[in-house]
This record gives sequence, C-alpha cells and structure tokens, in this order.
Amino acid sequence: MFAPRLCVVLPAADRAQLRDVAASGKTPQKIAIRAQLLVWLADRVGPAEVARRLRISRNHVHYWVQRYVIYGVGGVLRDAPRAGRRTTLTPERIAAIVTATLTPPPGATHWSTRTMARAQGVSEKSIRTIWHQHGLQPHRTTRFKLSTDPQFVTKLRDVVGLYLDPPERAVVFCVDEKSGIQALDRTQPVLPLRPGLPERQTHDYRRHGTTCLFAALRLFDGMVLGTCRAKRDTEGFVRFLDQIDQATEADQAIHVILDNLSTHKSPPVQHWLAAHPRVTFHFIPTGSSWLNLVERWFGEITRQRIRRGTFRSGRSSRPSRTTCNSTTPRPNASSGPSPPTSFWINSHDVLKRQTHETSSVCPYAPGSPATP
Repeated sequence: MFAPRLCVVLPAADRAQLRDVAASGKTPQKIAIRAQLLVWLADRVGPAEVARRLRISRNHVHYWVQRYVIYGVGGVLRDAPRAGRRTTLTPERIAAIVTATLTPPPGATHWSTRTMARAQGVSEKSIRTIWHQHGLQPHRTTRFKLSTDPQFVTKLRDVVGLYLDPPERAVVFCVDEKSGIQALDRTQPVLPLRPGLPERQTHDYRRHGTTCLFAALRLFDGMVLGTCRAKRDTEGFVRFLDQIDQATEADQAIHVILDNLSTHKSPPVQHWLAAHPRVTFHFIPTGSSWLNLVERWFGEITRQRIRRGTFRSGRSSRPSRTTCNSTTPRPNASSGPSPPTSFWINSHDVLKRQTHETSSVCPYAPGSPATP
C-alpha cells in the first residue's frame, strides 16, 4: 500500500537538468512528464496532485520515483531495455534449409512451405522468406528441349541468314502445319464478361471434328497464305506448295523454311521440287520449331481465336479473314474448290528490312492486294 506522503529530494544538478528537460520544446512528451513529476514532488506537491495535474495514475508516479532512486536521472530520461524481437535464424541454419530444399522429401516430388517448416522446426513464414530471398520455387517446373541434330549450327546459320539478309529477287516463306484443331461447341451458351466476373464457359463440350491448317508466312510483309484440310498428308502438302508457287511471280525465287517432318521429305515432295527448280527448302534443326517464324503466328490465332472460340461445325473452326483482331484482311483471288484459302496480313512487319533494301525482294508492298 502506498504511503500517504511522498517527498523526493533532488540534488541541485539533477533539479536543474530535470527543469531544463521539462521546459524544452524538443523533449518527447513522455520524457517531459517524467521530469516534471519529479520536480513537483521535490517542491512538496503530493503524489495525488501530481497525478491529477499530469493526468496519470499514482502508480505511474511511484514507478518513476523508484526508477530515479535506482538509476538516477539517466534511468528517467531513457527507457529500460526490452526483450526485443526474437533471435533471427543464423546463416548456418538458413544454409541448411536451402540445402534441404534442393533435395526432394521422402515420398514426394517437392517440398511445400508447410512440410519444410515441420521438417526444420521453424515457421512457415520463415521458410517462405528464405525461399523468396534465394529464388527457390519448388512448386514450379519448366521443360526444355535439346536438339540432337548434328548439323544444328549449320542449319541455324542458314535460317537466321535468310531472316536477316534474304537473297535478291527472292521471296522467303515460313511454312508449317497446325494439325488437330478441334471444333468445340459448348453445351450451354457462353456467359459474357461482367464487372467482377470473367467470361464463363461450361466444362463439357461437343466436338464437331478436327481440321489441319497449312500456313505460309511471307517474311517480307507478314502476309500469311493458309488453307485447311481434313488431315495432314503428303498430297495436301504438295497442293499447298502449288498454292505458294502460284502466289509468287514467276521471275522470283522461293525459299521455304520448314521443319523436318517426314511429309516434307517424302518422294512426291522431292519430285515436286525437281519440277520447280526455283523453290529451295531450308530445314530448321531437329527439335527447334521455335526457329520457324510461322509458329509465332500459330500462337496468336490460338490465343485470340481458337482456345476460347465456340464452333458449331468443323467448317466454322477454319481460320477466316477475321481470325486475329490485330490482322488486316487481304483480298482472296482464289476461286478453287473446297478447302477454302484465305490471306492474312500481320499488323507489324516481320523482320522487315529498310524499304529501299527490300523493294526488289518482293513485289507486294504492304497494303497492296495479294495476287496468287
């Protein structure tokens, strides 16, 4: 129980220092309160009155009197040391966690933050922080492909050379097929995009067959000559080569960049090449489809039209002149029988050289109609 009277005797030096601290406008409020209550107690003001003036409790007054008696003025002007934050993990412990992360756990393919936290006896947040600092993502996996083509460098230089410096009076086409395009129709109408809700499609679907798209991207201006067929075979590829040949002026050489599919090297194709000496094939290395520029266009129509498209028949799944929003249609002068043929123009020139350098490479300037 507190004594009814409390008196503090301050030495002259302490009194002067505490008065200066309490009167200074730069002193933090909590420090000024401590100094002022000691000065008032030394002036014979009762503890209850001091508490009332400073709007604090009597226990607060007695606490700082005891701190002054034990530690002096320094104990009043500075806070007592506290426990502070918990001890952080040592570098050795962090290194052990990183090393353990690189080794799969027993009975699993990779660690999660929870399983690693239990195994190491630390918090999940600590594991997450360590993984983030060291760039560890055990939940992710990526794939890679190594080409085993013994002529990889030779073919790479050949194709890249065509991209960067095509021959004079020649047209370069990037040719490939996109097979297995499915004509999928949803069992219920697609629910459109709404604020706060994405576009929604039913999980189940009806498939109305498949189609194979033959495409040839012209390097000069990005025009794509395409046709759809029921399957990918040698006969269809030869007919598509005829289409490329007809779409190019007779006095121009044709260089075709394509992959190593067996269809592209079959005897009928070799006979066709012998009958059309102005056409030259340039094969990309095995397992290097990324080198064929038309693959980039396939990715665009897949993303913008096919993946989320709804097709009620196999014919409706065939890419049309409005396949890509970023494309501009070109007139289609062909009037042959089914399957139909369409032309596309990319909105951005593909690996285009300066106009004065390419004017003699291809007679079709961007914006002019294509003439098959």
